[in-house]
Amino acid sequence: MRILGIEGTAWAASAALCDTEADRIFIESDPYEPESGGIHPREAAEHMADAIPAVIDTVLQHAIETAPSATTGPAIDAVAFSRGPGLGPCLRIVGTAARSASKSLNVPLVGVNHMVAHLEVGRHFAGFDSPVCLNASGANAHLLGYHNGRYRVLGETMDTGVGNAIDKFTRHVGWSHPGGPKVERAAANGSFIDLPYVVKGMDFSFSGIMSAAKQAADDGEAIEDICFSLQEHIFGMLTEVTERALSLTGTDELVLGGGVGQNARLREMLATMCEARGAQFYAPEPRFLQDNAGMIALLGAKMLAAGDTMAIEDSAIDPNFRPDQVPVTWRDSEESVARTPGSENALRGAEAVVTYHDTAAGSVPGPIARKQRVTKQYRHPELEASLRTTRTAAEARLTSDARRVGVPTPIVWDVDTHTATIDFQYVGDTDLAENLTKRHVKTIGTHLATLHNNGIVHGDPTTRNVRTGPEKTYLIDFGLGFHTAHIEDHAMDLHVFKQSIGGTAEDPEPLYAAVEAGYRSVGTAAVLDRLRTIESRGRYQPHS
Repeated sequence: MRILGIEGTAWAASAALCDTEADRIFIESDPYEPESGGIHPREAAEHMADAIPAVIDTVLQHAIETAPSATTGPAIDAVAFSRGPGLGPCLRIVGTAARSASKSLNVPLVGVNHMVAHLEVGRHFAGFDSPVCLNASGANAHLLGYHNGRYRVLGETMDTGVGNAIDKFTRHVGWSHPGGPKVERAAANGSFIDLPYVVKGMDFSFSGIMSAAKQAADDGEAIEDICFSLQEHIFGMLTEVTERALSLTGTDELVLGGGVGQNARLREMLATMCEARGAQFYAPEPRFLQDNAGMIALLGAKMLAAGDTMAIEDSAIDPNFRPDQVPVTWRDSEESVARTPGSENALRGAEAVVTYHDTAAGSVPGPIARKQRVTKQYRHPELEASLRTTRTAAEARLTSDARRVGVPTPIVWDVDTHTATIDFQYVGDTDLAENLTKRHVKTIGTHLATLHNNGIVHGDPTTRNVRTGPEKTYLIDFGLGFHTAHIEDHAMDLHVFKQSIGGTAEDPEPLYAAVEAGYRSVGTAAVLDRLRTIESRGRYQPHS
């Protein structure tokens, strides 16, 4: 099977030939390189209009030269193209070129989601079954996991993409586009300074750290130190949420996608984290990390084999094409990444090791659950020490505060911030992911509303951080929690919980409704209104 792939979501005008029989991918690309700043949509579209025909011609000539001897012409079986997400003007040029090629070659047309292609190219070359994928590119940063026939968004940036965030800083200090490689080079000579570190469950935010980095530059901090610390904080955040996604889903496979994945420090952090967890990590070679038509052609071949083609009249581009909108037809028979209750992974957390001790004969009545935060070797030692101490203290304090306002939580018997250890009342080890019912999730909705009514945010309310029992449903793991009356933070709590349901439930929609019904019964409508705003912020927007 030989597939012509065409990519042009923003900056990379690219065409490729994927030959599945020879197991070869030939790629021809002509990147748009703005003179200053980020991508300018009009200039990018003008470049695409000039470059796409040329790269396609080069690939078709290669196809002719490598065609089986018994055939004439390029011997193409289908044309695959990037339908989105991306810049509308660029995508329209690519869509027009793909339709024209499909007609002239008289072959089927395949519409590919650009972000799913990043995942699938890594999965293909790694030989993994059901990995979690961290996509880190210009305007995108999100985690995907396969569940129940689709790639689910487990976590994502709530403001700007990771590449865009870095570029905003480099533009501020007068560096040309792209900024990422320049930050990486400067970081080699830098030292650690403190910057904001913001994770919310498996979501994250870069706006605060970018503002702080700009201010640090204006205040005269060494640029090398700012660059070093940007990488340590931003990539530490991405690695932390990735580990949380591995823990939630129970998979032991991780692939990396997106142009920012070329950064050596990010790859080092992810590899270190996976080694500590006993997980496998794969980062594709650079030509498949940056935007390219090879990944489009490769996924196009898989979709063609599954009969997943489209008529010309149905091939409109979609600039906001989310990966969770794609029916994954090419792997219907494969297992979901969702965790199997009772599996070895079911007891492995992302942040800590929990051991159980029978102390009924001691000073504490009944057994205890002893939780000790594990030192994360991938994080800078100063950042790690600060996070372990502050999160241990916050967890002990907020667990008790939540209990005082009527939300079932374990009793805190002892806390030691020096060793990052807390002794809790044992409340069982059956988490919500193993007992996912409308009754239980509705109860969690009421628990979250009660917390918010009293100015408490849990910070990481996932299906792993709930213990279900015959009489009570307990919230645990308040390490990312804090006190606030801000409606945005309350709505984010709900958003995190709903995302975790989507990553573990076979049929999440009734559970979403149950969560909101529980919240509505004691909470405020304004929080649910803000939740709608948050849910519309998915960053599947054009690269820059």
